[in-house]
Amino acid sequence: MNKVQLEQCIHEYGKDIYTFCNQITGNRQEAEDLYQDTFLKAMELQEKMDYGQNPRSYLVSVALRIWKNRRRKYAWRQRIAGTCALTEEAVKSCVEEQAYSAEETILKRELEEQVKQAVRELSEKYRVVVYLYYTLQLSVEEISQAMGIPAGTVKSRLHKARTLLKKELEVVYDEV
Repeated sequence: MNKVQLEQCIHEYGKDIYTFCNQITGNRQEAEDLYQDTFLKAMELQEKMDYGQNPRSYLVSVALRIWKNRRRKYAWRQRIAGTCALTEEAVKSCVEEQAYSAEETILKRELEEQVKQAVRELSEKYRVVVYLYYTLQLSVEEISQAMGIPAGTVKSRLHKARTLLKKELEVVYDEV
């Protein structure tokens, strides 16, 4: 892959990669850092990257590896010398303004926030697979390649995540 192809990847997949980074980190600044580091790493590894294959899946796997390494380093540092974590509440995405009444708009936002919160509360192994499948719309095989796990494991994690979310959100949907 050359620089022109890499720039084309940034143009085509940059928004998807940033969205994924924002979802797994839950913090705008960390997402921006992860996004930049992902494409810096892609620049370093541009000879290994095959543009003919699936570059988006490759970039997602790079972002995922960088994020896991950061979390591992942070956990190690916490064990050595604990520090208080700096947290920033995730920025809410803008909901498209449609011709809804104020009440319908508020109910829709509340429902979306409850679903997002339920997904955030999933354990990491389920949450990441859900983000990759539903947000980036990667196939099971692409997720398998990005995470370095068998396709059957991806399917079982998706099934388990759906079951957990259904159980968690059962009350919410019964009200609606």
